[in-house]
Amino acid sequence: MKYEEYETAFAAARLNKYLYACGGNKAKALQLYRLNIKLCQKLYGVLNVFEIVLRNAIHNHYESFFSDANWIKTQLSDGGMLSAAPMKTETISVIRKLDHTGKYTPDRAVSSLSLGFWTYLFTKYPFAKGGKSILKIFPNKTKPLGQRAVFNELQIIKRFRNRIAHHEPICFDNEGHINTTFANENYKLIIRYLHFLGYNDEQILLGLNVRPYAIFKKIEGIARMSMKSGAPAKSRDKSKPPD
Repeated sequence: MKYEEYETAFAAARLNKYLYACGGNKAKALQLYRLNIKLCQKLYGVLNVFEIVLRNAIHNHYESFFSDANWIKTQLSDGGMLSAAPMKTETISVIRKLDHTGKYTPDRAVSSLSLGFWTYLFTKYPFAKGGKSILKIFPNKTKPLGQRAVFNELQIIKRFRNRIAHHEPICFDNEGHINTTFANENYKLIIRYLHFLGYNDEQILLGLNVRPYAIFKKIEGIARMSMKSGAPAKSRDKSKPPD
């Protein structure tokens, strides 16, 4: 396929970010575009493991804390942990859909709720209603890291997850320069929280082929080549994603 055909398929505006970063080299731009997709695939695999482990840890904790396997339903009642906005609407919608199809079980409710729901449980109201106990799901957590700090870091992970899910690039800084810092920092944060949750990342990710280091290296190789050709390849001190 010619470059113009890729522009038709993927949209010129999308590819222009890569073309700019590669100094107008179309072949390098397409290579970088493909590497970004591969990087997203790797990191979405890590995020998949993290999200499942996180929600199961929370569910198991509150099932024990409330002595109720159906706590997601019961905590929707007035004064319950899930009785306040913004997540009440989503929770009721999920439960009604499962009830309507006759497929409701506590496990299906857990798997149907969004990552936003699970991170919301670390905000002030549900944290208090849950006996300020949710941090117990992190047996290896750094001790000074409290509720607000944990919530903020989980929000970083959630935004990164949503960026990948919405097919946004993760191989640039906020000025459009080729840079793996943003992706690498988020990857390290996810691994850190897997450790907080009590898991060895080598074991929990065993056999999944989700380590991103080889792709980081290839992307950084394109960055070095682009710098030599005079392209605005990267800025090492910029780690935020582009708009």
